[in-house]
Amino acid sequence: MNTGHQSRTPKPETPVHFVERRNRGSQGKSNGHERRQFTNNHNELSEDAADLGRAIDRYKLMNRRRFINYEEMLQIITSLGYSKTEAKR
Repeated sequence: MNTGHQSRTPKPETPVHFVERRNRGSQGKSNGHERRQFTNNHNELSEDAADLGRAIDRYKLMNRRRFINYEEMLQIITSLGYSKTEAKR
């Protein structure tokens, strides 16, 4: 019986090599580098922005966090020596 849901895509002649990385176990331990959301290149930033980017990257690696919240961002910024001042009127 033909239901019309059969694939019409030709099968590849050579098998596709696929590396399973989700279940590494002891044989495929990570070398300590994690996939990053952004590049680690801070060359196009001002020196202050590059310092902040490196501090955030260090924090994420040390705390095994992919994303940080506002409290963590504030903690990183104040650890660099920045503080809030009164706005001029």
